[in-house]
Amino acid sequence: MAQNVGGGSLLIAWQLKDKNVLIVGGGEVASQRIESILTTDAHITVLAPANGLHHRVKEFIDLYPTRITYYDRRFSGPDELRDMNMVLTALDDVDRSREICEMCGKDKVPVNAADIPDLCDFYFGAQIRDGPLQIMISTNGNGPRMAALMKKKVLSALSGREGEAIEKVGGLRARLKERAPGVGGALGRKRMKWMSEVCNVWEVEDLTQLDDALIAKLLDEGWDKDCVPTLDQLKGQPRPRSQKESSESYAWLLATGSFTLGAICATVIFLSRPR
Repeated sequence: MAQNVGGGSLLIAWQLKDKNVLIVGGGEVASQRIESILTTDAHITVLAPANGLHHRVKEFIDLYPTRITYYDRRFSGPDELRDMNMVLTALDDVDRSREICEMCGKDKVPVNAADIPDLCDFYFGAQIRDGPLQIMISTNGNGPRMAALMKKKVLSALSGREGEAIEKVGGLRARLKERAPGVGGALGRKRMKWMSEVCNVWEVEDLTQLDDALIAKLLDEGWDKDCVPTLDQLKGQPRPRSQKESSESYAWLLATGSFTLGAICATVIFLSRPR
């Protein structure tokens, strides 16, 4: 039976590519928001007086002029929300943040107000990014510092090559769909099951070795033959024996050796007898 149901939030990956995101404020928190949104390929608009811009905000504006539109002014009113898909406030003025959030609510624009959880439609969490790998750790607005501590624990459990492995798996998946095209149905389920088995059988380090030639061989020897060969098998290397197999092999050799030695001794004795 499920326990502790309720009181949480929905963790999702929000696609913002080519969408419009408004960031109100230009301090340190605003710089963190800009950095997070840049990875999504969204169009960013920043509203903040120039005399209060954090140095990292200035760097981002200079580095990404085609991605960031900057206006040297404060938020002026509801017209600022026109065509915006998301709004992030990073202000020290709680009352002004509340006003902006109310405007967003009327226009059905999702909003996040830094350090004011009760005004937020969504939260930011501690993030781990490694290419296509994205891990978010959220405390549901209760303790950002705890999320940072959990992030350190998760990072210590990763090898650092998971992102590369995921990219290679993506390449394999694309090639498989070319070889066995179609959406859904029995074929779709078969593709999903086979890909799952590959990820279960192959280690992360093995997956990072998937190049075009190896992917083609894996599809030929695996998908086409309805099996999942190991990396060693594809490379023609003998499969490492398990401890059980090694023990059984040793016992067999011992028994065979004893039999052979006994036969040799019997032969010597027989030949040495006087006739």
